[in-house]
Amino acid sequence: MLLTGIRKSEYESSKVVKENIVSVSDDVEMISSDEDDGYLTRSLEGKKATDMRLAAVAVGTSGHGGLGKLSIRGSTSSCGVTNFGLSAIAHGCPSLKALSLWNVPRVGDEGLSEIANECHLLEKLDLCQCPSITNKGLTAIAENCPNLTTLSIESCPKIGNEGLQAIGKLCLKLQSISIKDCPLVGDNGVSSLFLSAHSILSKVKLQGLNITDFSLAVIGHYGKSVTNLMLGGLRNVSEKGFWVMGNAKGLQKLVSLMITSCWGVTDVSLEAMGKGCPNLKQMSLRRCCFVSDHGLAAFAKFAGSLEGLQLEECNMVTQFGIIGALSNCGLKSLVLVKCMGIKDVSLEAPLSSPCSSLKSLSVKNCTGFGPSSLAMLGKLCPQLQHVDLSGLYGITDAGLLPLLESCEAGLVKVNLSDCFNLTDEVVLALTRLHGGTLELLNLDGCRRITDASLVAVADSCVFLGDLDVSRCTITDAGVAALSRAEQLNLQVVSFSGCSGVSNKSIPFLKRLGKTLLGLNLQHCNSISTRTVELLVESLWRCDILF
Repeated sequence: MLLTGIRKSEYESSKVVKENIVSVSDDVEMISSDEDDGYLTRSLEGKKATDMRLAAVAVGTSGHGGLGKLSIRGSTSSCGVTNFGLSAIAHGCPSLKALSLWNVPRVGDEGLSEIANECHLLEKLDLCQCPSITNKGLTAIAENCPNLTTLSIESCPKIGNEGLQAIGKLCLKLQSISIKDCPLVGDNGVSSLFLSAHSILSKVKLQGLNITDFSLAVIGHYGKSVTNLMLGGLRNVSEKGFWVMGNAKGLQKLVSLMITSCWGVTDVSLEAMGKGCPNLKQMSLRRCCFVSDHGLAAFAKFAGSLEGLQLEECNMVTQFGIIGALSNCGLKSLVLVKCMGIKDVSLEAPLSSPCSSLKSLSVKNCTGFGPSSLAMLGKLCPQLQHVDLSGLYGITDAGLLPLLESCEAGLVKVNLSDCFNLTDEVVLALTRLHGGTLELLNLDGCRRITDASLVAVADSCVFLGDLDVSRCTITDAGVAALSRAEQLNLQVVSFSGCSGVSNKSIPFLKRLGKTLLGLNLQHCNSISTRTVELLVESLWRCDILF
C-alpha cells in the first residue's frame, strides 16, 4: 500500500523514501529521447522489472523533466511488476505519454486505471500478453486519456468489444489501432472504431480476430482517413467481405494494403479492391492461396497508382500473372517470395511493351525461377537498378547473364546470396557492365566465387561501398587485390567463413580499414585472436565482428 499512495508532491520532500530506493535507482538505466520533447525514457525487462524499481523510476525521473515513455517487458517472476508498481508510476509520473506493457500477467485493471486517472497526457498505449487486463481497464483509459493517438492490443484474452466501443466513442484523436489475437474482439468492437463521425484513424492492423464480412464492409464505407491497412488471419471473412470493402469506395486515401492468410481474397475480391482504392501505392499479399494470374492482372489494371507489389506464397500465380501485372501498371518495385507456381517455361507469345518504371526486383526462394524467367524479366524491365535473387540456387551463369546485359540503367544493388552455382564469370560480367554504378554486392554463400572476382571488383567498381563475400573461396590474394584498388571506398566488408583468409591479410585489412566502418571476420578460422586484437587497435573507427 505504501507505493500506491505516494504522490509526486509527497515523495519529493521525503528523505525516507529516497533512502529506501536509492540503491535500486542506480540500477535502472535512464535514456533521454528527443521524440518525447525532452521527457525521459525508461525500459525494464525480465528480472529487473519489479515494483521497487518502478518506484525508483518514479522518484528518479521527477527532477529531470518527468518520465515520458515507459516500457515493461517480460515481468513474469514472483516478484515481478504488479498493480502497486504501476500505481507508483501513475502517481509519480503525470507527464507519461507512452506506456508499453508486454507479458505482465500480474498487472490488471486496477493498475491501468491508476494510469488513466493520473496520466491524462497519455498518447500511446501498447498492451501485449496482459491476461489480467479487461474491458474495465481499457474503458478507464478511454474516459480519462483524451489525447490517446496510438493503441496496440495483442494476446489480451479478456479485452473485447466493450472496451473498444469506449475507445471509439471517447478517444477522438485516435490515429493508429492494432489488434491481434484477442478472441473476444468481434464486429461490434471493430466497427465502433470507424462509425464515429469524428474518426481520423489512418493506420489499422487487424490480425487473428473473430470478425466477419460486416467489419470489412464498415471499413470500406467509413475508413475515409485510412492510409495504411493490414489484415491477417481473418478466417471468418469471405470473398464478399473483401469485395464489399473495395466496392464501398470509402478507402480513397488508402496508400498501403497488406493482407496475410485471408481465404476471402480471391480474383473477384482482389479486382474490387483495385477498383475501390485509386491511390493505393503499396500492395502485399502473403499466403493468399486463391489469387491467380487473372485476378492479379485485373487488380494491377485498375490500381493505377500502384508502385510496389509483394507476393509471398501465392502459389496459383505463374509468370503469366507477373507479366500481366507488369504490363498493366507503373510498378517500381516487385517482390516475389516462395511463389511455387512460377515455372521456368519459355513463352511462345511475344512479350508486352517494356515496363520501364520497374527499378527494383526481388525474387527469393522461388525454386521454379530459372534462365527463361530471368531472360523474360530482363527484356520486360530494362531499367532495373536493384536486383535480389537470393536463394535461387538453380540459376547458372548462362541464365543470369542475359538479365545483366538487359539492364540499361546500370545496376546499383545486387544480392546473389546462396546462388551457389554462379562462378567468377558472372562477377566479371557484372563489374564490366555495371562497375560504374554498383554500390552493393552480396555474394554470400556463392562458394564457386574466387579471388578472380575480387580482382574484377578492384579493377572496375568505383562506387562500391558494401561487399559481402562470406563463405566464398577467397584467400589472402583476393584481400590484397581489394586493398590495392585506390578508387574503392569500401565501408562494409564481410569475409565471414572464408577459411582462406589468414593472418597474412592483416596489412591488407589495415589498408582497407582507412574507409571501413564495418568488417566481418566471423568463422575465419585461419585468423588468430591476436591478429584481430591488433586490427581493433589499429582500426578504432571500424566495428569488427570475430
